[in-house]
Amino acid sequence: MSCFLLVTLFYIIQFSCGAYSFSSSTLPHIKTVAIPLFQDQTSEFGIKEELTDQVIDEFTRDNTLRITDRRSADSLLEGTIIRVDDRAGAFTSAEEVENIQIFITVKVKYQDLKKRKTIWEEEITQWGTFDPAEGPESRQNGIEEAVEKIASEILNKSVSGW
Repeated sequence: MSCFLLVTLFYIIQFSCGAYSFSSSTLPHIKTVAIPLFQDQTSEFGIKEELTDQVIDEFTRDNTLRITDRRSADSLLEGTIIRVDDRAGAFTSAEEVENIQIFITVKVKYQDLKKRKTIWEEEITQWGTFDPAEGPESRQNGIEEAVEKIASEILNKSVSGW
């Protein structure tokens, strides 16, 4: 009797999970993505390379879409950094700036190259924090934090519903 239950349970699990797939149910023809170097409309140096690399790393780790060149890609992800703002975050009791938040805004467009249509397009703003007393390296850490958040959000928007 217990052998019969095990076999039955095995078949139930097998057939209920057998139809699941990691590929898109809404966009099954998209298997690859091209991610060219992001553009930069700000005076910040190096952010476009850092952001592009981080987005590519996110897609590579996720492995839902394979990164390829534009000529052979099913989809295209393009972005432009449009704003980088430093704003006072927290203050001490003596009303001195304790940390600064750095906000990065990126305009992103994700396109279906096979059907020649835009899948999504929007501005994404994320932030990181840094301590101004710790010097320029601290600001770079704040930029890296914001870039990581943006890259993660871009990936999620691009493969959501998959």
